[in-house]
Amino acid sequence: MNNNLNIDALKIKRDIWDIVDYINKMFTNSIELWASDIHIEPTEFFLLIRFRKDGDFLLYDKLHAENISSIITRLKVLSKIKIDENKKPQDGKIVYMYEKDSKNVDIRLSTLPTSYWEKIVMRILRQDEALINIEALWLIDVNLEKVRLSLKSTYWIILVAWPTGSWKSTTLFGILKNFNPLEYNISTLEDPVEYDIQYVNQSQVKPEIWYTFSTWLRSLVRQDPDIIMVWEIRDKETAVLAVEAALTWHLVLSTIHTNSASGTVQRLINMWVEPFLLASAMKMIISQRLWKKICLECKEEYKLKEIERKKINEILGPIIDKEELESITFYHWKWCEKCWFTWYSWRMWFHEVLVVWEFLEPLILEKESSNAIRDASIKNWMITITQDALLKAVLWETTVEEALKLI
Repeated sequence: MNNNLNIDALKIKRDIWDIVDYINKMFTNSIELWASDIHIEPTEFFLLIRFRKDGDFLLYDKLHAENISSIITRLKVLSKIKIDENKKPQDGKIVYMYEKDSKNVDIRLSTLPTSYWEKIVMRILRQDEALINIEALWLIDVNLEKVRLSLKSTYWIILVAWPTGSWKSTTLFGILKNFNPLEYNISTLEDPVEYDIQYVNQSQVKPEIWYTFSTWLRSLVRQDPDIIMVWEIRDKETAVLAVEAALTWHLVLSTIHTNSASGTVQRLINMWVEPFLLASAMKMIISQRLWKKICLECKEEYKLKEIERKKINEILGPIIDKEELESITFYHWKWCEKCWFTWYSWRMWFHEVLVVWEFLEPLILEKESSNAIRDASIKNWMITITQDALLKAVLWETTVEEALKLI
């Protein structure tokens, strides 16, 4: 495997004698590499297989076109979807036994018709228990304290705002694991169920029988819940029901597609959630991005370019003394075997934690812009996501280049 290898330079394999064994090895290799996705991409003359690791693609294999049908059929059988359906997208799930850990790994499969056969993408949902707690989410101290204080609430709504691929489920479950399920009645509706948590009532969305987020929320309030986790707020009905549940002494945890913490408020108002309900129900919004973490084995001191130093001073100047800022040493990389010559050795989160204090309520009631809400929060010591990223560069957890990509 190589993330810099030219596709044309990769030799086409013609004979795969045992499809079952080949696919099992592919799954094992992807899990051992800590890949997040497997892409099976048919072309006119060959089948390309790529892994996505830490946001980048690695070329895994290139098979002759004669193997396309058998590979796709085998994956459809494993995921229990229709073998003869190739005109419409399908979704399925594979449970693969990873023998090294003697644990089942859930693999979520999606098919998409293309000009040449069907493309298959598989998301590897490997449960890493070490990450499922708020202390392991790379929250800086000031943000971690804000989260802990907000979780002492017995009601209100807490949201994780995210773009696709930022591991919102890990953050959501990290928050959820803060509570003892034997002391609370905790219920979740997920799509799909990714992490099994003992004594938590976990349920799976089933749109084909109209078991959706909104119908589930209506039924759940009659189940005497204390904590409700809604996998995602996608529409007006779910948003309104989630806010109403928070106002009736339930703690509601959920996620929403937005690009910033302040933009989340505007998004909910645009979903026709009444501002007076939102101002009363909203407690905290965590906006996050998943970015590359520097390899500590091959890091080396890095001399900032003048344009980089100017940007750093501008961004961190309001929260770090100028003299202290000038004395900080940043690190770069050299590449080594420990990080597969990629310079990074895993990924980490950059965060923006917005707590809805009383000073924000008038802005929400007046439907002020997300910029106005952001500016008011910054004046009251909210650390922006770019500041958080640069602080992690200061702590040698990432690089200046990575942090400045957020600008």
